Amino acid sequence: MAAIDVVIMAAGKGTRMKSRLPKVLHRLAGRALLAHVVDTVAGLDARRVVIVTGSGSAEVEAAVTGWTKASGRPLPAFVRQEPQLGTGHAIQQAAPALPDDGVTLILNGDVPLVEAATLQLLIDACGGKRLALLTIDMPDPAGYGRIVRTGEAVQAIVEHKDATAQQRELREIYTGFMAAPTAQLKRWLSQLKNDNVQGEYYLTDVVALAVGESTQVVAVKAADQVQVEGVNSPLQLAALERAYQLRRAREFMEAGVRIADPARFDVRGSLQCGQDVEVDVNCVFEGNVSLGDSVTIGPNCFIRNAAIAANVRIQAFTHIDGESDAVTIGEGAIVGPFARLRPGAQLGPDVHIGNFVEVKNSTMGRGSKANHLAYLGDTTVGERVNYGAGAITANYDGANKHGTVIEDDVHIGSNSVLVAPVRIGRGGTVGGGSTITKDTPPGALSVARGKQVSISDWKRPQKAPK
Repeated sequence: MAAIDVVIMAAGKGTRMKSRLPKVLHRLAGRALLAHVVDTVAGLDARRVVIVTGSGSAEVEAAVTGWTKASGRPLPAFVRQEPQLGTGHAIQQAAPALPDDGVTLILNGDVPLVEAATLQLLIDACGGKRLALLTIDMPDPAGYGRIVRTGEAVQAIVEHKDATAQQRELREIYTGFMAAPTAQLKRWLSQLKNDNVQGEYYLTDVVALAVGESTQVVAVKAADQVQVEGVNSPLQLAALERAYQLRRAREFMEAGVRIADPARFDVRGSLQCGQDVEVDVNCVFEGNVSLGDSVTIGPNCFIRNAAIAANVRIQAFTHIDGESDAVTIGEGAIVGPFARLRPGAQLGPDVHIGNFVEVKNSTMGRGSKANHLAYLGDTTVGERVNYGAGAITANYDGANKHGTVIEDDVHIGSNSVLVAPVRIGRGGTVGGGSTITKDTPPGALSVARGKQVSISDWKRPQKAPK
């Protein structure tokens, strides 16, 4: 087999998106449209990848460079199409970067959900000697180029604007993906003309040129429409997002995950689920998330970059964000409702984090509890600690962060302030309302608050009469 070189067209402005952001950088499932395509190409063992940029070229090229460096993959080559004079003109700009001895696979940067297996079928159909097109039958093909056949042989692709009334009745459309022997493709590109309604150089005209040379033109039909849907407007982007999420939801449910409503389920990254996982409505998963056996996720939760062990209950409206440092939650823990776990939160088995509790860059040992209205930052909490309502660790002095250590079996009374750096000794108790600024010994009761004073017959100030 000839080596595969990939060209991704990503030069379009996307006028109908009505946005300053280049169209291919709009996001689907949490990632740019073009990022989906680049990731799929990584599974093809291509010799080189060339991305054609145009509108917003500097922004697009910087974004792609960032993704590929983060993944450790080789950087693609970039060529610019300025001005944009059609799809044929775009590939003409890429042609000098393509060796003659290969097969060129042409993709679109705004068609994000095509699968590597489908592209491999297209490459195989080309076989280094045929022009292979990816097509699909659509119930409403308006706006797409129609496949014109004589019997089974493909004779041409006619753009919608240039099609006759009879040709517009055809339902098989060209998806924008093709594979061709590179040397022949270059020859066809050099013969393109722009004598059409749009005054553009159409890549689809290479079909007629191939037929004129008696080169066989074959069509491979995509298995489903979602793979070949492009994005030209916010409406199309939203529709494709829902189609993608429904497809993911079906995959999870077929594997045994119980999803309350597949229409209100969003995965914007990687989600791994054990057995008997339950997910309620309006939950969003981003980054890398793993859910152990028998985990339940309540409604309206956001979870990013987290490893959640078996038998954990995440209750309603919980916000877990391990953006820069993944959150871990031990077996049997209960989190929420209305809890917030920030980067670096590491909860041991059977920990309880209740409503309006925030944990950041802190560890909590087995069986420890912070059930409501509390903050733990840069703190190491031992086992079986009870952290009272309204308690906080004051970890920031205005310039630097400092750590707090709360040893095993400590009880922190309500509305206490632990001013870091400070250590609360094992088995100790901090009286409610205390501000602790010094280490406390094991087993001690530590109280640091003003003495209560009651003034008899004291009267509040009164407003002056109007």
